[in-house]
Amino acid sequence: MTDRLSAKDWLDQGLKTLTARGFTALKADPLAKAMGVSRGSFYWHFADVEAFHAALLNHWRDVATERIIAELETESRGGEALARLIRRAFGARLKTEMAVRNWAAHEPLARKVVASIDQRRLSYIVRLFEKSGSPPSRAQASAQVLYWAFLGFTLSERAISRKQRQALIDELLRIATGSA
Repeated sequence: MTDRLSAKDWLDQGLKTLTARGFTALKADPLAKAMGVSRGSFYWHFADVEAFHAALLNHWRDVATERIIAELETESRGGEALARLIRRAFGARLKTEMAVRNWAAHEPLARKVVASIDQRRLSYIVRLFEKSGSPPSRAQASAQVLYWAFLGFTLSERAISRKQRQALIDELLRIATGSA
């Protein structure tokens, strides 16, 4: 069975479990049961639960930050990357983001990784503002305000309709880029 599941399979299941049940469920037994395999398969890929946690956080960094940045850099031209990022970030369901941040509130390793992800994201947003012509000090301030808006959006559990969400995204785009 261990040759059928890759480390990525375990990491993907880990993100699903984290999102649905929280960081306390990130243990070998419940994950193995959810995947219909033995714990031996888990330990084939990870030395222990702590190694799995570290790998899971790195996987999250890749999925939720590095891949998005790479896609934006590949697909966007000119100043449209910032608008695409805003549409993507505020148009997404962010339950996993919230679950990772909750984990970071309780565990030092998760806190350290989330802080580095926040810094990476913020630096990228600063660069996008600078590319669109903002002077460095304004780019830094604009990026920070935009990221604070994202964090507030992430942690908000207020349900809004698709139409309301689109209106809010349009307003945020207007504020951030000067257009809709």
